[in-house]
Amino acid sequence: MHGFDYKDIYIEDGKRVLEVNILPEKYCNFDCIFCPIGRSENKIDTQIAFGNMNDSVTELKKIIEQTNAELVFINSKGEALIHDQIYNIIGFIKNEGLPVRLLSNGYLLNRKDYIKIANLCDEVVGELKVITEDAFQKVQRPIQGYTLSEYISNMANFRKQYKGKFIFEVTIIRGYNDDEESVQKLKNVIQNISPDKLIIVRLEEEKFQKKLGITDECLIKITNMLQNVSLKYKSF
Repeated sequence: MHGFDYKDIYIEDGKRVLEVNILPEKYCNFDCIFCPIGRSENKIDTQIAFGNMNDSVTELKKIIEQTNAELVFINSKGEALIHDQIYNIIGFIKNEGLPVRLLSNGYLLNRKDYIKIANLCDEVVGELKVITEDAFQKVQRPIQGYTLSEYISNMANFRKQYKGKFIFEVTIIRGYNDDEESVQKLKNVIQNISPDKLIIVRLEEEKFQKKLGITDECLIKITNMLQNVSLKYKSF
């Protein structure tokens, strides 16, 4: 059994956000070379049991009360959907009267059981880090049989039926998606997914900056280009 891990509470859009990791270590369906947590020794996309959660949920309740949290963000070490108690954990938070945000890389959002879990949440975050199949296989090192096109379509199809707020986070990586052709492909993906909110980020960890980081100017330029696409489709 393990307890949950928490980050210090912070303010976002006027709300007190409590971030919680529900996994004891990294469990993920990807093994990205630029993951700040490190290698995926437990590469998995099916649910696994981590023991009795009663003490962890009791602790979560206390921390929610102590911090006066207004939103709980499940941001775990890997893919939180593989936790066999995540449905109940989300349900508990909702019963406390708080909205839930769930971070998923997004690949599993095509499976009925996982869709049911994600649909419980008020906000779901999906991600995209590369834009070609070769790069997807090379640097994100997914479970065998995964493809980039399915990855994108899984998020797009989930978004169509989802009633909450879908947030799409795109990471710009030097040499992988920062050129003109890649940005155009990203525009097409954004139009296809049609997220409620678009976030453009870069790799901030110092160990990745030298080879994979982009400049402030590049980030601003690409952000403006992609945010403009987001605003255009929302204006119709």
